[in-house]
Amino acid sequence: MKIKKAVIPAAGLGTRMLPISKAVPKEMLPIVDRPAISYLVKEASDAGIEDILVITAGGKECIEDYFDYSAVYEKRLTEKGKTDDLRLLREVADMANITFIRQKEAMGLGHAILKARAFVGEDDFAVLYGDDIIVSETPVTKQLCCVYEKYGLGVAGVKPVPWEDVTRYCSLKVDEAEKGVYRVSDMVEKPKRREDAFSNLSILGRVILPAQIFDILENTAPGAGGEIQLTDAMAVLSREKGMMALDFEGRRYDMGSKLGFLTANVIEGVKSEEVGEDFKKFLKEFVKEL
Repeated sequence: MKIKKAVIPAAGLGTRMLPISKAVPKEMLPIVDRPAISYLVKEASDAGIEDILVITAGGKECIEDYFDYSAVYEKRLTEKGKTDDLRLLREVADMANITFIRQKEAMGLGHAILKARAFVGEDDFAVLYGDDIIVSETPVTKQLCCVYEKYGLGVAGVKPVPWEDVTRYCSLKVDEAEKGVYRVSDMVEKPKRREDAFSNLSILGRVILPAQIFDILENTAPGAGGEIQLTDAMAVLSREKGMMALDFEGRRYDMGSKLGFLTANVIEGVKSEEVGEDFKKFLKEFVKEL
């Protein structure tokens, strides 16, 4: 079975990015000249996904506007003969069939995913976390899809994290199935002590889930932070049915943090065809002044 649907939770307040996130959704903060959420939609589209649900909240209407046509810009660009810019705007709007729904209460990632039940139906689906931008040769979602197609189970995209940080993440109980691919039999969200962790493999921003997850979420009590945690539901799934995990290839940026935002813009700015060379020159001169 091919994965054809994806869900992007983008309803969080973004308190780590205050004060800017009070007025600008963190998902709309740019990496060079594209908002973070555009990277997520393109990754899903490049992985062969056709239908995408973006879960937003009040005050995030600009996300929907970004993926719409703009009569004002199209008129101005047409008048000026800027066909390349016009084509770029159209490509943004036409990347996929995008649907929007609101999470009206901030009750956690698991609660947000529950809002996708009608959209998903009985299909298995991908989840791309709104904070996590991953730049890779092969789209990370595509990497997970390949594991899903081989094993027929839900898949978590994982990376090892420093042991001293494992209490800030989830921790997976795994056995290696092949190089970089693991069978998951349990997991815990933000273990209170390092001793409570199964491993230092943590989910970082991407999962593929069966529709069965919705029944589990319906019966999941609030967990860490008093919220309905998707990890708690996946723990049940991994114990009852099993899951897979993939140590994916790619560089992850945490766009929900100021350091992640700055890091993404420096690294991707240097790689930019338009400004990369000039930006590298600036950075070299700037570093000399430190």
